[in-house]
Amino acid sequence: MTQLWFAMAVLTVIAMGFVFFPAWRGSRVKETAEDRRHQNVDIFRERLSELEQERDNGNLDNDDFDSLKTELERNLLIDADEPEQAQEAVKLTGATRVTIMLLALLIPAISIGLYADLGRSGDLEQALNDPFDGRQPTMEQAVAELERQLDRNPDNAEGWFLLATSYLNMERYTDAVTALEKVLKILPQDAPQYAGVMGQYAQALYFANGGQMDDTVMQQVEKTLAREPYEITALGLLGISAFEQQEYETAITHWRKALTNADGASQQSLLSGIRSARDRLVELGKPVPDLPELVDAAIPVSVSIADALKASVTPDQTVFVFARPVGGRMPLAAVKLTVADLPVSLVLDDSLAMNPQMTLSSVTEVEVSARISVAGQPQAQPGDMFGVIAPVTVQGQAEPLQLVIDQVVE
Repeated sequence: MTQLWFAMAVLTVIAMGFVFFPAWRGSRVKETAEDRRHQNVDIFRERLSELEQERDNGNLDNDDFDSLKTELERNLLIDADEPEQAQEAVKLTGATRVTIMLLALLIPAISIGLYADLGRSGDLEQALNDPFDGRQPTMEQAVAELERQLDRNPDNAEGWFLLATSYLNMERYTDAVTALEKVLKILPQDAPQYAGVMGQYAQALYFANGGQMDDTVMQQVEKTLAREPYEITALGLLGISAFEQQEYETAITHWRKALTNADGASQQSLLSGIRSARDRLVELGKPVPDLPELVDAAIPVSVSIADALKASVTPDQTVFVFARPVGGRMPLAAVKLTVADLPVSLVLDDSLAMNPQMTLSSVTEVEVSARISVAGQPQAQPGDMFGVIAPVTVQGQAEPLQLVIDQVVE
């Protein structure tokens, strides 16, 4: 902040200079017409001497010399005929001096007042005084800094939620409960995130209670589901509680319901729980409900190239086989081959996912395509050859798809 105030002081001095300098200059300058006349005479003599030198050296004939001399004399006479004027020194009265001083003092006073009202000196000071000095902070340091910021800005719901999540990751469950209580007080109840925060609050209560479902936790779960019947975290907790009481059918019911809004890691976690509950039922010899969610996503495919295009390819050209969401671009499963491998039979499944969070199991339908890339790049380019089948169900495909590369990218 010292640098900031120093820079402001320098700029203030410069601004004050714009006020004082004109008055100071006016009080100092006094130039008369007589002074200018003497200067013009000196210039005339100097220029006439130069013309005479040029004539003597043979660079000017007498006619040119006379003409230029006459012109110089005419200019000198014009200057001599100007009325004598003088730029008299500016006389500063007492009132004028007072006005100038007031203006000079008002400049920094108004500037400081405006900055105090509209400026962001606190934010600047925080940015200049980086507590981590550019280094990557540890989890504990980051949480401590976030706590300090929330002390200064306690109505930041997003900050409290981030702090609560950090506490949960650090197993500081009681602190997480307190932080989430603040979020629920600050966040409007009609906010779309409110039910999700209620579910997180129930989870924090559950962990703070040693992983036991007592009345307090259950009441919070019920309040959450009354607001949002498909809230993932609350349904997940009910499934965990039922599983621990060996009520596997009930656990499966809760977790399957939670799958409605789940995706990514949440979806995979719920599927893992459902699979575990199913296995326990099998071990106990109890009936197992129909669980289409657990049917492995797999698409058998036979890829070939149309006879009409075979003469246009070489054995070393790259072939990409993709399964994408219908209308999407990111592949959920991908295989890289060469033309020499065709025709080929293969199976697209979750093991071929490019991203563990984006698999065939995460969708119900895909489009399957194969493309011969002239440049060897995954992105389609003019001249590439391709074939596509859509839509394709990711589960229950008994017979291989017959995918023929028979089109050319324009």
